[in-house]
Amino acid sequence: MRKTTATPADVARRMGGIPAQPVRKEPGSMVESLIPDGGSAPRAMASGAESVAQAATSGTGSPARAGIADAASLSQPTGPEGVPGAAASGADDAVLGVIAGAGPVSRTGERPTVRLRDVGPDEQPRYAPEWLELREPADAAARSMELLDPLRIRLANLPGRGGLAIHDLGCGTGSMGRWLAPRLDGAQHWILHDRDPYLLHFAAVASPRAAADGSRVTVETRRGDVARLTPDALLGASLVTASALLDVLTREEVETLAAACAGAGCPALLTLSVAGRVELSAPDPLDDEIAAAFNDHQRRGGLLGPDSVTVACEAFAAHGATVKVHPSPWRLGPENVGLTAQWLRGWVGAAVEERPALAERAEAYLAARLAACAAGELHVTVHHSDLLALARPTGGV
Repeated sequence: MRKTTATPADVARRMGGIPAQPVRKEPGSMVESLIPDGGSAPRAMASGAESVAQAATSGTGSPARAGIADAASLSQPTGPEGVPGAAASGADDAVLGVIAGAGPVSRTGERPTVRLRDVGPDEQPRYAPEWLELREPADAAARSMELLDPLRIRLANLPGRGGLAIHDLGCGTGSMGRWLAPRLDGAQHWILHDRDPYLLHFAAVASPRAAADGSRVTVETRRGDVARLTPDALLGASLVTASALLDVLTREEVETLAAACAGAGCPALLTLSVAGRVELSAPDPLDDEIAAAFNDHQRRGGLLGPDSVTVACEAFAAHGATVKVHPSPWRLGPENVGLTAQWLRGWVGAAVEERPALAERAEAYLAARLAACAAGELHVTVHHSDLLALARPTGGV
């Protein structure tokens, strides 16, 4: 079968452009669901607890203070261009802020795209597909290839193997599946978990068709609660995957995840957890202060942030798993100007939200860094870590 390399943006362009997130209409808001009613565009999946099974088928920076993201701007509805708070009139509306999901979020202790804790049924998604699309190439280049061989060996020796059942937690638009499925042999069935039915729609539509050896890849979507993950929820799982998830979990939630994987006897490949270290070309005295404030922001509400990989190693090892860790840094240069600019705004914005006293100096700092980025002179290394936990198979292998 033919493999697909389509991204969510490719699919969206065939449907006439990436629509903004469907959001609940607020008083005074001009934003409602922007998914086209006609044409060939599939509608977003209806919300609810039921699973939907499918075969896989196929801003600009101102040096002004507005360039520094604050919690208020990032909690506004997404507008027609995927920009938080975009409206129909006013000069200020032309100043684009951080793409939703690229910076701090308004609900402390919750990742925007996966339901970590109980929230109301009307809780709206806050990740724009544009941000996930923007970071996908950097994520794919960063993930550790060194962890794939031990993973393949374990998967090849799973007891009673009749095709792989892979659970992707907090899947977003499905970038993990697009990266991993074509690198594994054998038939695969991906179970995609996310809190946002709109992103689940993109993940299902843009999922790969074939494994590395041409075997069929199928997919189903589920809206689930990572905090309630149990061995029963992973019954029959061959593998659990996640990307950029560990650092937005608490210690208790990581221990729950480790226990669930151990109980199901399945390995876990958990990629792109922040390591708390950033390197920028032309070092600036404010680099370390921004980084420290950002790391403190990551730890808000008991989240693990840059401590997540250490805690996860301990949690999986306590359940008898063999744990391997490998660095997976973003290396951003002139070819990544759009991503670097958005990352800078989010990084500095989170730091200022954590330490408001930084605001005045951070304004000039951000303007200078964005100017260097636009000129193609800025190089950034954002350190992450990938973790592979090989739990003891329940079949005794």
